Amino acid sequence: MDEENFEDVERKIKRYNQGHLLDYYNNIQDENVKMKFENQLENIDFELIDSLYKKTTLPIKDENVDIEPIDYWDKERLGGKYDFYEGIGVEAIKAGKLAAVTMAGGQGTRLGHKGPKGTFDIGLDSHKSLFELLCDSLKESGRKYGVEIPWFIMTSEENNEQTKEFFRKNKFFGYEKNVHFFVQGQLPMVDTEGKILIGENGLIKEAADGHGGVYESLVKSKMVDKMKELGVEWVFIGGVDNCLVKMVDPVLMGLAIYKNVTGAGKSVVKANPHEKVGAFCKKNGRPNVIEYSEITDEMAEAKDAAGELLYGESHILCNLFRIDAIERMGSNPLPYHSAFKKATYIDKEGNKIVPDSPNAYKFEAFLFDAFGDLDDMVILRVKREEEFAPVKNAEGVDSPETARTLYNNLHKHIEIK
Repeated sequence: MDEENFEDVERKIKRYNQGHLLDYYNNIQDENVKMKFENQLENIDFELIDSLYKKTTLPIKDENVDIEPIDYWDKERLGGKYDFYEGIGVEAIKAGKLAAVTMAGGQGTRLGHKGPKGTFDIGLDSHKSLFELLCDSLKESGRKYGVEIPWFIMTSEENNEQTKEFFRKNKFFGYEKNVHFFVQGQLPMVDTEGKILIGENGLIKEAADGHGGVYESLVKSKMVDKMKELGVEWVFIGGVDNCLVKMVDPVLMGLAIYKNVTGAGKSVVKANPHEKVGAFCKKNGRPNVIEYSEITDEMAEAKDAAGELLYGESHILCNLFRIDAIERMGSNPLPYHSAFKKATYIDKEGNKIVPDSPNAYKFEAFLFDAFGDLDDMVILRVKREEEFAPVKNAEGVDSPETARTLYNNLHKHIEIK
């Protein structure tokens, strides 16, 4: 950073009461660390961080939001229309108009796994990782439709190198020409007084900006441009931890194309009215997701004339977007939500502090906050046992054991067919 730029950064640091960062910077002995720290300082939006911290100190306001159920299509009840929508989707897929994005920025810490979550082995006889299971699905679809579907993988600063090394070690599972990596955005973490923290590595402590950052990351990394070069018009976005995720679904794609919408999402019926999942809905007439913490018992239990839950369509992080919608959503930053977390850090005396309770705020955006930018959205209900087997917890619900059972049951059923 040249002297003029550094002086500008220095003024911002002082203006937003982050002077401890300059003190720390001036005492760094390792030139390599100092250069990285300087680069971080140059890229921090101090005004944004200041405003996000101030929001954590304000009482939560009751928003005047009109929430109502959203229409959906049940994949199993499309009848004669199933083949019609599927045909439209197949034609687009064969023409190379689909790309797949996997959000894989997390670590497998909660699973007791050291390394990126996508490298986790859920315990199948094949010992295939989540990454390989997803890749198998893409390759199978490619063979079925006679096309190679480009796969874009969003990593994080924390696991980017490990992820790339894992793919290199496994020879990209035979899919090397079609794999493209890009890195998720990050934001500094702050303490309860709004001071930006220093991490154990001697750099500013940052955390990934949530799955809602995927749009902006796709745009900033030029991956959207890459997709356009490849002739892509539609992009599926899903998480790495769902071993049954169906990234290539001609019915979903055909519905979206025929209904002339720029976004679509998959849902599964809630296991029960109070399952802790977000549910598709409309907020002020626009597609959105209502969090389980936002919904009243009365709304959660409400049913329609057919006995179906009015807010029973769980958002399972399986969404399809037209590429121009991603460009638009990626150009307008989403609102950030704060989460109070435990964060190990280095204090001003240079001591490592390991907290026993939450002590810092991280800021993240949610992917579904962008749904309100869409004019309309197709919601396709699918079967949980066929498309949703997340691996989130070490044991119990949504664990390797439950995912493994669902995976094995589905593939036994397919073999019998």
